[in-house]
Amino acid sequence: MKHHHSETEKNLEAAFAGESMANRKYLYFAKIARELGNEEIATLFENTAHQETAHAFAHLELLYPKTGLSVEKLLEIAIEGELYETNHMYPEFEATARREGKLDAISEFQEQAQESAEHAVLFLQAAKRFKALTGVEAHHAARYQKALANMQNVQSA
Repeated sequence: MKHHHSETEKNLEAAFAGESMANRKYLYFAKIARELGNEEIATLFENTAHQETAHAFAHLELLYPKTGLSVEKLLEIAIEGELYETNHMYPEFEATARREGKLDAISEFQEQAQESAEHAVLFLQAAKRFKALTGVEAHHAARYQKALANMQNVQSA
C-alpha cells in the first residue's frame, strides 16, 4: 500500500477509511430499514452516506492530488492495493479467523482475496492496453505531424 511520509498522511488515510466505512455501513442500514418497511429512515441513511462519500473524496484529494495523477498512475495504485489485499491483508485476516475458529469469516476472507486477485488482473490488463494504446496514439500523432509539415512545406514552396 501507499507508504506514509507523515502523521498527517496517516491521519488522512484513517479519516478516509472511517468515512468510507460510514458510507458503506449507512447504505447497508438503509437497505435493512427499507426491508423493515421504513422508507423515511432508509432515505436518511442514504443521504448521510452520500455526505460521507463527499468527506472521503476530500481526504483522497489531499492524499492523491490530481496534478500528480495519470491514468497509468491510477492503475498502478489500484494494482498495488489489490495485490496487497490478495497477498497480505486477507491471508493475515484468514489466519486470525482460523485461530479463532470463525469459519464464516475464513470463507469470506478467502472469497475476497480471490476477488482482489481478479481485480488486480483486470487492472493489469487495462494497464497493458493503455500502454499499447498510448504507443499507437504516439505513432498516429507522429504521422499527423509529418503530414502537416509536408503540407506546410508544399504551401510555402
